[in-house]
Amino acid sequence: MALKSKAKGGATAPAATEKPAAAQLKKPEFLERVIARTDVKKRDAKPAIETALAVLGEALAAGEDVNLPPLGKLRVVRSKDLEGGAQVMTLKLRTQKDATRAAQSGLAATDDGD
Repeated sequence: MALKSKAKGGATAPAATEKPAAAQLKKPEFLERVIARTDVKKRDAKPAIETALAVLGEALAAGEDVNLPPLGKLRVVRSKDLEGGAQVMTLKLRTQKDATRAAQSGLAATDDGD
């Protein structure tokens, strides 16, 4: 739905553009993409990936900064506890310029020159 506002003199301003809904990567598709880039079987990869995601969530919930190249550095900017045990966190993600290229290749850059 486009929004219109009245400009001075009764004329209407051009409609404001709306952002398209962002695509959402859900866990099943995430698992499939990871498995497609590796030679690991789904039954072996799924528990490891789910555990890694749980550890990531726990670290962020504890207020730790998380530095995971090529993803980048994550830190909690704000956190709010909700009723029912839920928690809302606002995160800041800082990535490297070449992170996209490294992520597409499926390889992380190494620091030891290999």
